[in-house]
Formats: sequence, C-alpha cells, structure tokens
Amino acid sequence: MDTESTVVTNEYGADQIQILEGLEAVRKRPGMYIGTTSIRGLHHLVYEIVDNSVDEALAGYCSHIEVTINQDNSITVVDDGRGIPVGINQKAGIPAVEVVFTVLHAGGKFGGGGYKVSGGLHGVGASVVNALSDWLEVQIYHEGKIYKQRYERGKTMYKLKVVGECDPEKTGTRVDFKPDGTIFEETVYDFKTLKTRLRETAFLTKGLKITLRDAREGQEQEKIFHYEGGIKEFVQYLNKSNEGLYQDILYFEGVQNDVVVEVSMQHNDSYNETVYGFVNNILTPEGGMHVIGFRQALTRTFNDYGRKMKLLKDSDENLSGEDIREGLTAIISVKISDPQFEGQTKQKLGNSEARSAVDTVVSKQLAIYLEQHPDVGKTIIEKSLVSQRAREAARKARDLTRRKTALDGLALPGKLADCSDKDPKHCEIFIVEGDSAGGSAKVARNRRTQAILPLRGKILNVEKARLDRIYGNAEIRSMITAFGTGIHDDFDLSKLRYDKIIIMTDADVDGAHIATLMLTFLYRFMPELIKTGHVYLAKPPLYKVERNKKVWYAYSDEELNKIMNEIGRDGNNRIQRYKGLGEMDADQLWETTMDPENRVLLRVNMDDDDASEIDLTFTTLMGDKVEPRREFIEERAKDVQNLDI
Repeated sequence: MDTESTVVTNEYGADQIQILEGLEAVRKRPGMYIGTTSIRGLHHLVYEIVDNSVDEALAGYCSHIEVTINQDNSITVVDDGRGIPVGINQKAGIPAVEVVFTVLHAGGKFGGGGYKVSGGLHGVGASVVNALSDWLEVQIYHEGKIYKQRYERGKTMYKLKVVGECDPEKTGTRVDFKPDGTIFEETVYDFKTLKTRLRETAFLTKGLKITLRDAREGQEQEKIFHYEGGIKEFVQYLNKSNEGLYQDILYFEGVQNDVVVEVSMQHNDSYNETVYGFVNNILTPEGGMHVIGFRQALTRTFNDYGRKMKLLKDSDENLSGEDIREGLTAIISVKISDPQFEGQTKQKLGNSEARSAVDTVVSKQLAIYLEQHPDVGKTIIEKSLVSQRAREAARKARDLTRRKTALDGLALPGKLADCSDKDPKHCEIFIVEGDSAGGSAKVARNRRTQAILPLRGKILNVEKARLDRIYGNAEIRSMITAFGTGIHDDFDLSKLRYDKIIIMTDADVDGAHIATLMLTFLYRFMPELIKTGHVYLAKPPLYKVERNKKVWYAYSDEELNKIMNEIGRDGNNRIQRYKGLGEMDADQLWETTMDPENRVLLRVNMDDDDASEIDLTFTTLMGDKVEPRREFIEERAKDVQNLDI
C-alpha cells in the first residue's frame, strides 16, 4: 500500500492552521476537554501531544517519537517530523505554532491542507495541554534554526524566537510541559500506564519507533516499541497466552472509497472473542461500522466457504457470527478523513463507508486466503461447528436462569439469604466463599439491605470453559439468577437487583484466587457491571490488636506498624493474624468488613483505554499457558507487600 498517496494532501504551512474559536473556559471546565482531572486525565495530556507526533508519522514524515518522564514529573515529547510551522498565520497575525498552542480548535487537522487523517481530540490537543499546564515550552527544528516559545498556564510569555542553530537536515518538534497541580488531583505519572498506551500506538503505526524513558531517581528505565509488522504483531502479542489454532496470523489491507483498511486476525484455542476496532489510531470501545463490516465479511465468507467445500451439510444451519468468532483475536484499523462518532461518549464509529470498505477488503482477501489454505479453513469451520452445538446446549440451560414473571422471585437460589428491601438502590449482595464465612455473614448482616450468597469452593474458571458448561455450573447459575441481569446478549442493567455486588473472600492466596475467578466471570459475561461501578472487593482486616480491653484492626502491615507506634510495643499487646473470615465472630465481621460506617471497600474500575491490556491480564492469569503467567507474576512480585502462602 502506498501510504503517502493515501494519507497525505497538499502542503503543510502556516496558513493551513485554521482557527475555529478562542481558547476559553478550559481551565474553568477541564473535564469538558479531557474528560476528567483524575490520574486518567493527567495521562491524557501526554497522549494528546504524542497524537500530534503520530499524525506526522501517519502522513509519512515522522519515524521516531521519544517520551520522557522527567525528575519533576514534567514530560518531554520529541519527534523527527516536519516541525510545527513557524510562519505567520495570516488570519491570526501570529506564528502558526503560537496559534496551535493558544487557540482552541486550531490545527492542521481542520480544513483541506494539513492532514487527511488524524487522531487526538479533533484538534483541541495542544492548546488544552498548554492551558492545563503550569508551563509549556515548544522548540522547533526548521531550516537549520531552533525556534522556541514558552507559555505559563496558557499565556504566551514571549514572542517566538530563534535560540540556536542545528543541522539543516534536522527537523522536528520538542514539547516540554508540567501539569498544573491546582487542576489535577494527582501529578505523578505512572510508567506502566504510559507504556500500555504507547505500545498500542506503536502497534497501530507500522514502522514507527516510540521510546519511553523514566528519568526519575530510583525509577530509571526505558522501553522501546517498534513493530515493522504493525497490527500483525499486535495480534501475536494479545495471543501470547493462548495456543493459535493455526500458525499464520492473517493480514488484509486495502483502500476502498478513501478509507484505508488494515485487518489482522488469528483464532486460538480459547472460547473468548477479542476484537478491537480503531479509527485513526483511536480505540472505539463500542465498535461501530468498521467492526460491523468485519463481522459481516467473516460470517458470509466462512459460510460460503463451508458450503463450497462440503464442510457444512445441506441440512446444517448456517454458522452464526458468534460461532465463527469463538476464540478469535482481531484488530480492525481504519483511517478515515472525516470520522463521525455516535452516542454521548463518542466511542462508536458511524461512517457507513467504513462498513462497506472493511467488508469488501476482508471478503475478497479472506476468500483468497482460504482457497490457498484449505487446512486452516477446515480447522476454523470445525471449531465453529463445536461452538454451534455448545451454544444450543447453552440456550437450553440459559432458560433456567431467566426470570419471566413476578413469581420468579420464588426461583432465587436456595442458599441466597436475600434482603427485605426491594429497591435495588438500597441493596447490596455479598458473594462469600464457604459455609463458615457465609454463616457468620448471615448473622452479621443488616437483613433489610444486605443479601448473602455463599458459594461452595472455587467457581468454574470461565476462561477455560464453553457456554454450555458455564450455564450448567450451579454456582455460576446462582450468581446469574441472584443478580437478575442475565448475561451476554440477555444482559439488562435495569434488572440489576443490587446496587453493590461485593466479593468477600479471605485475605490470603486462596481468597485472591477465588476473587480472581469471580472477576474473570464478571469481566467476560457481565462487563457492564464493572464499567458502571457496581462491583466491589471487601477488604477484611489482616490483624486484630488488643490491649487493656481496647481493640484495633489493621488492614495492612503499614497500618499495624502505625497502631503499634501509637500504643507502644510492650509485652501487654495481643496481636491476632486473621487467616480467614471464618475466624471472626459475627460482631467482628460486621464491625470490620460489612458495616458501611467502618468498612473498606475497593471498587473495581475498568478503563476502556486499557481494554487490550485488561483482556491480556485475564488470559494470562486464567489461561492454560504457564510461562506467560510466571513472567507476569515475576514482573510484579516486587509490588506485593503481603503474601501469605
């Protein structure tokens, strides 16, 4: 594919920077522009500056981006692109670079002369980062000169000036900025968060090299991301904890109706579908037309192929898309000049031309591939047929979990101790492992608002099971029925019977494993419960300290040390290390873990920006492959403070 001819237009000069409106209200209402002033918003500032450099890479002019977290938690982003234009913008009467950093909705992403495609927040990036920073400095390397300008909280401190000379061949932009601590709740950058996003960006921009450095004292490290295989290597990375059903990673590319299409895919031996859609390098968590086009092409092509090769009998029903996509990992990446997004959150692509473009490219090239690789086609069809049979069995089992009438309350799990209040907003359910802890919890609870569902042993690992086994599992069926929402296509958040679903397990390795099994189930089958903030982990105390008939509870070693320092460490103390919830009597369990006035709850959060990494984490922890799991644990072992084996 001739990237330059499909993505680049005309020239990129001072007058291609168009001004749509002034830089106003960003500091007053930062959430409107970056979503949040939490740690997530802090990292978003980096992505906005990096996205500008990526646009240069997409246009064929940038090959290397360097991102550094400096000692003072300021950020440096350097690229070897053309450099932001330094000429005077005729409309504004100031240099184009100053327009980019001080005027909202200004940039080469608007109008017809800058970029044909671009990511970022539709051009607000640089000026918003500037407005939300204590200070920002930009340096541009252009025609043998180094230009520089500084801003403080969005205000220009001096006119653009030449501060030195450079090799005439050297071009590019350097941006240094320090987020404003009066706006952001947190101003300390997390290396792992940036690493995840920048790795993804490099996968999506074939050939682009991105270097991430941490220059803070005691945290010095560097990661380089460079993938000549682009999204093929992305699929390989996501599939590293599973066995591929076949050796090849399929890759299709083409241009249709001015939409640049790249698709890569491979089936593995798992039962989960992992499909991510990107538009101009930006993830679309809710999919959209490009993902619909991919699914249409896949379903039609495999059914046509199965009939043609007699792998599907005349009497067989067509394979459903779900059957064909069982165990599929795929990346769909489209580049489009004027992306239209649907919905309040702008996370779904609405351009119909993207659907037909992806459908056409995938249909043609997949059909050719299957003709040339009949063994792969046969393997996928056979797996799909097994999935079809399991799905039919699951449908029958699923009917047992549905509640169709007002009398269905009678069908709630027998072991569920339900609460008397029927308003879900007031209610919460504790999922507890074992009869002992379940018994204590039932005695301890507030019967009006707290329900208890004890589970027997470790629930089924859904990462290694098909739908029919999952629906047939008594413990999982109990949870599905108790929650009331249904799962997968049946899921309906409005039917949720409890505002809080609280996983309450022992504070040891076994308890952590049980909690992970439950989270895996919720993530794979009811992710909306996590996304909407309904899932929590209870945090029982690790220690009970008694002295002179007074009692303290400590939830960590640090808390224990603090208590001991306050009350003294003489021999009159009695310290009890809790091994499990069953060791507490009902009063202690209520006081420490269930009483809303005193307890500690950890809400389980899920950020769409980290979707691919979350998916990989569950596959690594709960899948069959041992080596990736060992690497995962070794890499994070240094972060573990309490480990009781």
